[in-house]
Amino acid sequence: MSQLIPPTGPGGPDDYEVVNLREALEERYLAYALSTIMHRALPDVRDGLKPVHRRLMHAMRLLRLDPKSGFKKCARVVGDVIGKYHPHGDQAVYDAMVRLAQDFAVRYPLVEGQGNFGNIDGDNAAAYRYTEARLTDVAMALLDGIDQDTVDFRETYNGEDEEPVVLPGAFPNLLANGSAGIAVGMATSIPPHNAAELCDAALHLIKFPNAGIDKLMQFIPGPDFPTGGIIVEDAASIRKAYETGKGGFRVRAVWEKEELPRGLWQIVVTQIPYQVQKSKLVERIAELMLAKKLPVLGDVRDESAEDIRLVLEPKSRTVDPEVMMESLFKLTDLESRASLNMNVLSHGRIPNVLSLRDVLRQWLDHRLVVLVRRTNYRLDKIAKRLELLGGYLIAYLNIDEVIAIIREEDEPKKVLMQRFELNDIQAEAILNMRLRSLRKLEEFEIRKEFDDLSIEQQGLQALLASQDAQWSTIADEIRKTRKTYGKDTELGARRSQFATPPKIDFDIETAMIEKEPITVVCSEKGWIRALKGHIEDTSSLTFKDGDKNRFTFHAQTTDKVLLLSSSGKFYTLDANNLPGGRGHGEPVRLMADMDPSDGIVALFVHESDKKLLVASSLGNGFIVKESDCIANTRKGKQVVNVKLPVEAQCCVRIPDGADQIAVIGENRKLLIFPLSDLPEMARGKGVRLQKYKDGGLSDVQPFVLVDGLSWKDTSGRTWTVTELDEWIGLRAQAGRMPPKGFPRNNKFS
Repeated sequence: MSQLIPPTGPGGPDDYEVVNLREALEERYLAYALSTIMHRALPDVRDGLKPVHRRLMHAMRLLRLDPKSGFKKCARVVGDVIGKYHPHGDQAVYDAMVRLAQDFAVRYPLVEGQGNFGNIDGDNAAAYRYTEARLTDVAMALLDGIDQDTVDFRETYNGEDEEPVVLPGAFPNLLANGSAGIAVGMATSIPPHNAAELCDAALHLIKFPNAGIDKLMQFIPGPDFPTGGIIVEDAASIRKAYETGKGGFRVRAVWEKEELPRGLWQIVVTQIPYQVQKSKLVERIAELMLAKKLPVLGDVRDESAEDIRLVLEPKSRTVDPEVMMESLFKLTDLESRASLNMNVLSHGRIPNVLSLRDVLRQWLDHRLVVLVRRTNYRLDKIAKRLELLGGYLIAYLNIDEVIAIIREEDEPKKVLMQRFELNDIQAEAILNMRLRSLRKLEEFEIRKEFDDLSIEQQGLQALLASQDAQWSTIADEIRKTRKTYGKDTELGARRSQFATPPKIDFDIETAMIEKEPITVVCSEKGWIRALKGHIEDTSSLTFKDGDKNRFTFHAQTTDKVLLLSSSGKFYTLDANNLPGGRGHGEPVRLMADMDPSDGIVALFVHESDKKLLVASSLGNGFIVKESDCIANTRKGKQVVNVKLPVEAQCCVRIPDGADQIAVIGENRKLLIFPLSDLPEMARGKGVRLQKYKDGGLSDVQPFVLVDGLSWKDTSGRTWTVTELDEWIGLRAQAGRMPPKGFPRNNKFS
């Protein structure tokens, strides 16, 4: 597709240019994309800065705003930056400057602000005409050596001044302070880290250049956010993120339980996740409370002053603090995710995603370049000074003749150069020498300076000749940085900690239930009720005519009750919703959509870490986890696959350490075989337990062989038999008649 562009200058109607619109758009959009990537969004891996930050540092250095000087108005700094180096909006420059001064936004501030520079609630800073600023020691470390030809300079946008392409970067700023930005087709997001840990890793990388990510993570376990918090990401995920350069970290608020009078308590949040605005967090919690999505929470208050103090009051003293906080972590920004995308500019030109090791490696390589350039710069200065000092010494050794030449010759410079083999610079320096310098003491000082500089020159030349010496010097500089920002200092102390979140299986809706003891009673006809307290004597319980007690057990109101029907379905009942103990209760079929023809096979309190042995009347069975039997609806969950006339017959919890199964059929044949012969599955028909010519399964009992097989007779007495060799066989065998005293109903209990 082409477009005719009318001529902009003089010319006739045929004076036009044919432009391919697609190519024109591609060219212009590519130029825009490159400009955004290179000059706005992505930081340089060497100093960790974007152009606007680098220009701010440079402008403030030229204004002599070092940590020992006074403050200057931010308006002055912003004016210099946009007037000389950064031809963009003043507010964009000021916003970048403000962020560098916020100790809750950057881990190691580069700017020290005086005045209102915003707060963690999200309030904006005051206008730049009201605030003042100067550089911090961290910024000075980044700038250290910039006037010693350590980095290249380029012309500014208008060609009137020069600006550094990159800063010397004696501080590991990219990882220490992090960075974030969105370009065209790519973005970067690097969380802050602890400078002392970065220095330790860099020192190890100098000593062992082939060190892997696992070793480096022994020094850098994870980010260190300026607002603290607890990192709950698992180590494997952190390792993968550092190895690939992409990933993320889950960060939680720090909280503690504060006891109050009369058994009351409250939660106090003292640290919130990185880049979470406290005011918006409180608003979000309040909105969820109004929407009744946080039934466990009674009130939220912000009692913060300089330190964060967010108070959370529970709805009831019986609420579990862990459950309440887990619900808040799930629904609010008390838990947030800090992403990692180390997309940076390598060598100031190539945007790519680097691993943790590559970032440290390129920073160290940059420090090596800085060291070499700084050394060459110093050698050049020394050489020029030695040249002058050599001329001075010749003059002092021949002072009378020099004075005579100066007094008598018309062109003393040429004569001096010829007489003493001086160069132009030396001769000019001698002619410009003051008379007061002709004293004897000055000669001694010059000789001493000449000797000292010669020794320094030899040392620097040896440094350039040895790469090991260069890395040793860099290591010494890094050790000084580590000492300055060590973990024993106020600024360098680690703020973010690591923890594994507790595994709490909870339902927010049921978290408000007060935990109380109850006794669950269910009759043979399926009428169920819950009596308050744990009742031991149930002989006084009454039932409807023709009905009697079948299941009685102790539970808590917070428990779940599992019911297995003869159709092989498990139903889940909330103990808190069971009818009270007055009267005879209610039919269990009102709480679960059971078929009227289904009977109740088992009823018991759910324990998530236990396993069940389930079997059908045909004699097939298997092992199933109780957690796999939980039904989320009233319709239940099919676990035992049966088809009439076959029904689910038995459901027994497997005791700890059980290694054998006793099976007895309606034909009164007993068989014992290893528990390991049964498969474990979430649903199915199972395998054959015992072989029957007629009838079917009566009962099963898992047990520990060394403890013997036990049962209760009709009188309630307990029998135990330990000599069981004649009944032990293989699964699916017929078995033999049970021992003497075994109940006539063929049941173990």
